Amino acid sequence: MKTLAKWTIEDYHRMIEAGILCDRQVELLNGEIVELTPEGPSHTFYGEELADYLRSCLTGQALIREARPITLADSEPEPDIAIVKPPRENYRDRHPDPEDIFWVIEVSESSLKKDLELKKQIYATANIQEYWLINLKSKQLIVFRSPTGTDYLSRQDISQGYIAPLTFPTVQVLVERLLA
Repeated sequence: MKTLAKWTIEDYHRMIEAGILCDRQVELLNGEIVELTPEGPSHTFYGEELADYLRSCLTGQALIREARPITLADSEPEPDIAIVKPPRENYRDRHPDPEDIFWVIEVSESSLKKDLELKKQIYATANIQEYWLINLKSKQLIVFRSPTGTDYLSRQDISQGYIAPLTFPTVQVLVERLLA
């Protein structure tokens, strides 16, 4: 029987500081160092378009972080987009933690299974109130809300219309714009 060594956030940061992971595209998920799934051109395109669109919708209200770490209990994932509280100076010496995060978004093509299972469980466990998953294959926005334990109580699959983020109820995000 194999036993996996689990890494703490502190261990992971020490490895980064020591240069052990400098040539690796990895993230810490549930105490395990996991290779990031390489992005295809459409994944990159949708992520950049989404970030630009959200910046225009949330100007002055939130920071839009693209593929940057967030620090959770035993994970340091790099969601495609994290919408976090300003000001940027708060993150000079640390990454955003759950109290700083309005919601996170993953753009899924080849990483759909990981994003629907592992990442969803990690975000729910960290009490991230809202998790959006853009499924590029089915052209749907999947919205998870109301975390409880290791899952979310609410799931909405949306392909058209508007959606308002929980923390910004007056901001109307056009779903077709996210999927176009």
